[in-house]
Amino acid sequence: MIDYHAILPEIILGVTVLAVLATDLVTREKYYGAIVGMVGLFAALVPIFTLGVCDDLAFCSGSLPRELFGGSYVVDQYSLVMKGLFIGAAFIAILLSVAYLQSDRFYEGEYYFLLLAALFGAVVMASSRDFITMIVGLELVSGPGFLLAGWRKADEKSNEAALKYFIIGVIAFALLVMGVSLLYGISGTQLFADLAVAPAAVVDEPVFLLGMLFVFLGFTFKISAVPFHVWTPDVYEGSPTPVTAWLSVGSKTAGFVGFLSVAYLAFPTHANLWGPLLWILAIASMTLGNLVAVKQTNIVRLLGYSSIAQAGFMLAPFGAAAAAGADLQQAFGATIIYLLIYAVMNLGAFGVVIAGGARVKSYELDDWAGMWRWAPGLTVLLAMFFMSLAGIPPLAGWFAKLAMFSATIGVGSWWGYSIAVIAALNSVVAFVYYSKVVKSTVFDNVPDHVDPEALSRIELAPTLTVALGVTTILVLFLGVFPGVIGNLSKFASEILAGTF
Repeated sequence: MIDYHAILPEIILGVTVLAVLATDLVTREKYYGAIVGMVGLFAALVPIFTLGVCDDLAFCSGSLPRELFGGSYVVDQYSLVMKGLFIGAAFIAILLSVAYLQSDRFYEGEYYFLLLAALFGAVVMASSRDFITMIVGLELVSGPGFLLAGWRKADEKSNEAALKYFIIGVIAFALLVMGVSLLYGISGTQLFADLAVAPAAVVDEPVFLLGMLFVFLGFTFKISAVPFHVWTPDVYEGSPTPVTAWLSVGSKTAGFVGFLSVAYLAFPTHANLWGPLLWILAIASMTLGNLVAVKQTNIVRLLGYSSIAQAGFMLAPFGAAAAAGADLQQAFGATIIYLLIYAVMNLGAFGVVIAGGARVKSYELDDWAGMWRWAPGLTVLLAMFFMSLAGIPPLAGWFAKLAMFSATIGVGSWWGYSIAVIAALNSVVAFVYYSKVVKSTVFDNVPDHVDPEALSRIELAPTLTVALGVTTILVLFLGVFPGVIGNLSKFASEILAGTF
């Protein structure tokens, strides 16, 4: 018997995707699709909440976790937190998109359909507990992303972004599928739970280890980690900026969901093998991303390389604890904390970028010089979000960095100490380029071709104002009351209790 309460968020999202498509067919005002989509997102959050507090509700029967379809689809604490994050990120992305598309007179109902379809895939990934379901969800995230990246069809950079994103994505997907086929061929199962308890005669085979390596490399594409990072700056710059915001948060988080699920649920007994690999990827990603970001003069490309570096920070506790054979539950919680906070502050940063770019018609830092003279409020928000990304208290980013350092140092071996030192050095480098943007917008002179008085009279679109307001409140609130995120992380980590 199907547990409809457990999959009610997916049912609502599926209906919403179809409703948005139908709205596009019957209305001339394409932004109605955004309204229908946001109503559906709010509706999907209701069963996520009721599932989370089911034990306290009289009408609710059954506690977490809830297994469906032979264990291939599981609704537990971890999946609920991730689903909430995906839906929240999509809601902000839609708000950013309405403002962006309106400024360009670019209404396309299919845009919202594709964005929500990608969200549906991410939500499916959160509950996937076998490779077939995981791959279906992953491709539903990736496919719309390829189309959205090239949405500006007359723009050469947008076309280049879509093509590069697609080609590298196909290569990464091929690695992932090859790894899954090897694992299935040697073990006879694709369920994570069965792979976790596979007999030694199976897991010690070189084919099994090679398959596991290919699977991890395949997921590095979605999180824009080295070596599959090269698409990130070009795709970020060429895509419509709201699409970039979604890719940097929704798509990246989907990749981390795949990483976390596979590592902790399918291969926990092989942490000594995949741990050193992720340790290397973390160091390479944070170092390369930060060093190259220092030289960037385009704000969107800067955030692209920042995204690569942030992936390294998220992987740091992940790889260090596994390589050292330490407590993986603390590392799991630290990664969840970082993902939740990163989503809020990065969406806010892209909201400011969209607002500023709409005024000066450029994302070059030189054109943003002296923004304080014509948009003081926007400049304050830019400083706040960029300093949060740098980890400066009392903004939310400090707690993400604290959780990361606590988990890596808490490993208690050179694996943790060494990556903590490297992460500290990289944090200093990150502060340099984040503060460079703030310094230019506050202290530099306004370029001659920019008219401060004319720009100061341009008002923010209402939806963009809402998006910036929500992310601003969250960055401040979570920075002052980090226990909220800490409790969510503990709730999500309950699935690992007694596992390690």
